[in-house]
Amino acid sequence: MALSGHLQELSQRHSALQRRIEEEMARPGSDDLEIRRMKQEKLKLKDEIARLESETRH
Repeated sequence: MALSGHLQELSQRHSALQRRIEEEMARPGSDDLEIRRMKQEKLKLKDEIARLESETRH
């Protein structure tokens, strides 16, 4: 997969996770552990996006 396509896929997954987190937080009786897991996954995606973008600039 081309790098730009991979970055786009990671960005879309990041956005989708953000929506899922917001939905879960708005739900009564939300699962704090699931929210935490999704936030950690979202952070990993963000870090991977930043790493790949910095590599392409060098």
